[in-house]
Amino acid sequence: AFSSKPSVNEQNQVQPPPDNKRNRILKLLALKVAAHLKWDLDVLEKSLSVPVLNMLLNELLCISKVPPGTKHVDVDLSSLPPTTAMAILLYNRWAIRTIVQSSFPVKQAKPGPPQLNVMNQMQQEKELTDNILKVLKEQAADSILVLEGALKLNKDLYVHTIRTLDLLAMEPGMVNGETESSTAGLKISAEEIQCQVCYDLGAIYFQQGATNAAVHENAKEKFFKTKELIAKNGSSSLHFTIDEERLAGYCQACGVLTSSSDDASQQATPYSQIHSCMKSGNYQVGLKIFLEDNLTLSLPVQFRQSVLRELFQKAQQGNDPLDEVCFKVCVCNTVCDVLQGRTIDIQFCQLFLKPSKEKIDFLLEVCSRSINLENTTEALKRKMASFLKNLCLGLEDLQLVFMISSHELFIKLLKDDERKLLIDQMRKRSPRINLCTKPVTSFYDIPASASVNIGQLEHQLILSVDPWRIRQILIELHGMTSERQFWTVSNKWEVPNVYGNVILGIKDNLTRDLVYILMAKGLHCCAIKDFVHAKQLFAACLELVTEFSPKLRQVMLNEMLLLDIYTHEAGAGVSGERPPSDLISRVRGYLEMRVPDIPLRQVIAEECVAFLLNWCENEYLTMQVPLPLVQTNPYVKLGQLLAATCKELPGPKESRRTAKDLWEVVVQICSVSNQHKRGNDGRVSLIKHRESTLGIMYRCNTFFFLNSLQEPLVLTTILSLFVKLHNVREDIVNDIAAEHISIWPSSIPNLQSVDFEAVAVTVKELVSYALTINANNHFWLIIQADIYFATNQYSAALHYYLQAGAVCSDFFNKMVPPDVYTDQVIKRMIKCCSLLNCHTQVAILCQFLREVDYKTAFKALQEQNSHDAMDSYYEYIWDVTILEYLTYLHHKRGETDKRQIAIKAIGQTELNASNPEEVLQLAAQRRKKKFLQAMAKLYF
Repeated sequence: AFSSKPSVNEQNQVQPPPDNKRNRILKLLALKVAAHLKWDLDVLEKSLSVPVLNMLLNELLCISKVPPGTKHVDVDLSSLPPTTAMAILLYNRWAIRTIVQSSFPVKQAKPGPPQLNVMNQMQQEKELTDNILKVLKEQAADSILVLEGALKLNKDLYVHTIRTLDLLAMEPGMVNGETESSTAGLKISAEEIQCQVCYDLGAIYFQQGATNAAVHENAKEKFFKTKELIAKNGSSSLHFTIDEERLAGYCQACGVLTSSSDDASQQATPYSQIHSCMKSGNYQVGLKIFLEDNLTLSLPVQFRQSVLRELFQKAQQGNDPLDEVCFKVCVCNTVCDVLQGRTIDIQFCQLFLKPSKEKIDFLLEVCSRSINLENTTEALKRKMASFLKNLCLGLEDLQLVFMISSHELFIKLLKDDERKLLIDQMRKRSPRINLCTKPVTSFYDIPASASVNIGQLEHQLILSVDPWRIRQILIELHGMTSERQFWTVSNKWEVPNVYGNVILGIKDNLTRDLVYILMAKGLHCCAIKDFVHAKQLFAACLELVTEFSPKLRQVMLNEMLLLDIYTHEAGAGVSGERPPSDLISRVRGYLEMRVPDIPLRQVIAEECVAFLLNWCENEYLTMQVPLPLVQTNPYVKLGQLLAATCKELPGPKESRRTAKDLWEVVVQICSVSNQHKRGNDGRVSLIKHRESTLGIMYRCNTFFFLNSLQEPLVLTTILSLFVKLHNVREDIVNDIAAEHISIWPSSIPNLQSVDFEAVAVTVKELVSYALTINANNHFWLIIQADIYFATNQYSAALHYYLQAGAVCSDFFNKMVPPDVYTDQVIKRMIKCCSLLNCHTQVAILCQFLREVDYKTAFKALQEQNSHDAMDSYYEYIWDVTILEYLTYLHHKRGETDKRQIAIKAIGQTELNASNPEEVLQLAAQRRKKKFLQAMAKLYF
C-alpha cells in the first residue's frame, strides 16, 4: 500500500533534495503552478515526467498533513480534513492512470546526435520511471480499494489553491487553522469526484480484463456510470476534463466484450450483436441485421467488408456450409453499395459466375427489403433500377432473366419504354430470345404436357421428406405411367446392397418404389443428423412393410434402433445423461438376436457394442454376453476384451490376463502375411504388405469401430495399446508416452509380421479423434506432442506440450503436476527449442529438470544466433549459477547492456541464497508461471 512520501522514493533509491530555503521555495512554486492548473492530471501528465510528477504529488501529501508511513488503504477518508482526503485521492488516481498509460504502446522519439551526458540522463530517467512503475503496479490493488472507497463518500472535498498554499507556507504561529476547515481551497463537488474516479477505475478494470475477462463487467459498470454523471451534470461543469470520445470507445468495447440481457442496449449496438453472432456461429441473426441495416445504412462499409473477409477466411479453411452465408452477406453488401453509389465489388461478380434460381430469389428479396418505394427518393430508385437492368443484361439463362423481369420490384422501377429498350438490347445479343413487355407468367402457371407434369412430380418427389406426400406423389406418377421405375429418379438415393436385394424383390411396383425411397431418404436424413425426419420416414416404412414382410419389418426395427442410438448420443448423451433402460435392453436384444435370413448391416453391430462401452455396460459385456455371440461377432469379442481390460485397470499387474488377450487380438489385426510369387525366370520373390486374414476383423473395420468410442477410459486404454505396439519396433528412436502403458507386453515374437506403418497411422488418427472428444485431456495432448516430436515437427510438438501443461494448471496459474511435465517431457521441450534455435528458452527449461542441466544450459547460452527474445527472458531465470554465467559471458563479449540486465536479474532479493527454502521455491514457481505463459502466447 502507498504510504506518504518515503514509500516510492525509498524503493527507487532516490535521495530527496536537501531541505534548505531555496528548495522549499522551489517546491512551493511547483505546488502553486499545479494549483493554478486546478490539479488537472491530464495537463500535468502531458507536461511532467513520471518521476517529477511522483515527487510533486508526494509533496502535496506532505503539505496536506497525510501522516507519514501510513497506508492509504487503512485510512478512513470520511474522517480526514477535506484537503487531506483530496490529496490522497489525487495521488491514487495518478497511480492508476500511470499504470494504464504504461500499457499503451509509445512511439519512440527519433534520436538526435549522440551526446553522452544526455544519453546517461535519459537512461537514468528511464530506470527511475521503471522502478516507480514497478512499485505502483505492486500497490495497484490498494489504490483500487482507496478509489472504490471514495465512491462511497457523499460529501464535497477541497483541493489546495495558491492562497491556501501561501497560508501553509507562513510560520505556524500565524496560521489560524483556516486551511483545515471545510471551506478552504477549491471546492470539488461529490458528483464531480465520483465521475472522475469512476472513469479512472473503469480504465484500470478494462486493462485488467485482458487477463481476466470477468473484470470487463466492472469496467462496463464504471464507464456507464461516468456517462450518466456527465449527462446529468454536463461536461463543462467539471473541473477535471474527461475525453468523451475515448469514453465512448471504452463503452462500445465493453458492450462487445460483455454479454448483456438488456434488449435495448443490444438493439442500440448492432456491432456487439454481429460480434456475438460471429462468435457463436449464429449467422442467420447476423444476416438479418445486415438486411435491416440496408434500409438505415448505419453500418460503415469498412465494417461490412471486414465481416465478409472473416467469413471468407473461415469458408476457405474447410467450412463448406459458410459458402452460402458468404454469398448472402456479399449480396447485402452489394445492394448497400448500389444504394450508396459505390462500384460493385469483384467478389459479387465472382460469386455470380454460376447464377441459380436460389441466388436470384435471395437477391430479389434483398433488393425488395432494402428500398421503400413509397418513401424513398427518385435517385435511389434509379440506382436500383440500373442495377437490376445491368443484371439482366449479364445473365445468359432465360429462366433467370424471366425471374427478374417478372418481379414486382422490377416492374415498378422500370418504365415501359425502359423495358422495351432492355428487350431490344437482349434481342441484339441473342436473336432467339423473345420477351414480351408484360410480366412473364410463372413457369408453374403455364399449361403443361403430361411429360412436364411427370417432371414436376419427380422434382417434388426428390425434395419432399414427408412420407405421406411421397406416397401421394408416387400414386399420381404410377397413375400416369406404368413403365417407369421411380426409385431410380435420383442417383442420391442409396440403399445398402444387403437391403436392396430384398426390396427390389417386391413384386408390386408402387410398394417397391415407396419402400425403397422411404428407406433411402431415411438413411440420408440420418447421415445428415436430421433425426426428426428420419424417424418419420422409418416409422412410415415400418408400418408399410409390417403388412407383408417379417424380414423387412426386422430390418426397419434394426434401423430404428440405430437411429435411436444416434439420437441419444447427439442429444441427451452430450450432457452425460444415461440412456433409458429400454434402449439398453434393445441394444442387448439386437446383439443376441438369432433370427435366420435377416439382412444385417455391419455398422449396427459396431454401434451397439460401442454404445455399451460408452455407457460403461462392462458387467454385461464381460459376464452376461452369451458365449456363442462372442465367438461369432468380432465386435462383441473386441468390446468384451476392452471392457474387461478397463474393469481390471485399478487391479494388480498379474491379474491383467485380459490385457494380454486384447494385445494378441490387436497384434493379429495389425499383422501382414507374406505372399510368394514366381517370376518369369523361375525365381521366387517375396511380396509383403498383404493384410493378414488371421485377425478377427479387417483393420479398416477396427478403426471405424474405434472412432465410435467416446468413453475416456476406453479410449485411453486402446490408445495406450497402440502406442505400446508402436514403441516395440526395433528401429524406433523416440518412444511415445501414454497412460497405463505398463500393462501391455513389452515384446512381440515376430516383429516382421506387424505392419508398423499402419500402426503409426492408427496412433495418429486415434489421438486426433480422441482430442475431438476431449481437447483438454493432458495425457492425450502429450501423446500428440510426442508424435509431432518423433516426426521432427518441433514447433507443433511445443504447442501440444504447452497445451498439456496449460489445461491441467489453469493456464499455468497453478503448478503443473509432475506426472505431466516429467523429465522426459522437459528434455523433449528443450530439444525442440534447441532445434528451433531458441537457445535462451533452452537454458530456462534446463532449470525445470529435477537436477538442473548446467552443461546444456551453458552450451545454449554460448550460441549467439538465437531466434528467441534472448535478454528479455532473463527475468524468468531463478538459478543463480546460470545468471552468474550469463554475467560472465556478456562481460567477456563486451555486451554491457545485456550484462546489466543479467546483474539486475541476479540482484533481486528473493533470489538471495540465504532466503528460506519456501521463499526460493516461491520465486522459482512465479518465474516458471510467467515463462510458460509467455511461451504459450508464442506457440498457441
